[in-house]
Amino acid sequence: MKAFLCGGGDGEEIKDAYTRFNEVIDNSKPLLYIPLAMEEDKYDSCYEWITNELKDVSVPKIEMVRDSSEIITKDLNNYSSIFIGGGNTFKLLYDLKRTGAFEKIRDYLNNDGVVFGGSAGTIIFGENLNSCKLDDTNDVGLEDITGFNILNGISFLCHYTNRTKEKDEESKKYLLELSKNSKIIALPEEDTLYINNGDIEVIGEKPYYLFENKTITELNNKKKRV
Repeated sequence: MKAFLCGGGDGEEIKDAYTRFNEVIDNSKPLLYIPLAMEEDKYDSCYEWITNELKDVSVPKIEMVRDSSEIITKDLNNYSSIFIGGGNTFKLLYDLKRTGAFEKIRDYLNNDGVVFGGSAGTIIFGENLNSCKLDDTNDVGLEDITGFNILNGISFLCHYTNRTKEKDEESKKYLLELSKNSKIIALPEEDTLYINNGDIEVIGEKPYYLFENKTITELNNKKKRV
């Protein structure tokens, strides 16, 4: 399993993460892009965004799905990687789970697949979506909010310290309370965690934060602990 979990940035601010991503993937295979966290009427603009965003990542082409049922029909081993973009995290997880695409992606990961997640596409790889309840609305009525849980009990929040001071303070209080029974990593937009089976590489210079037992610990690419 190889997973790049980005805090929600794009362009130059996460250029180093894309460079590392390009080194890891099989550059002879296409990339599969999943924009399902966004509303359907934005998918065309999402495709324009991803083709520009990954212009320095060497793949023959980028294929985009418009419905999670398409994922079920594909042999994911034919792709260099899967890129899961941002938007509403509850919509994204709902769409993946309603068709069985969630299990298919999990199997792909467990067979040495490579994924790159941004924002919502990162949060679904945590233990559950409680961490983002202040940021996203559950308009789809998702009941099973468990994610891929690739770090064994750690959930994620993105865009941390990139919002207003008031919003970050609200998130801090909420996550401290939530951390009585959970572990949460809060990532700024500029940081990406590269998880290579049991190893974690931090790509980015800004601090990120671990919430655990009603305490907050500031970490960085030289001081990391999970």
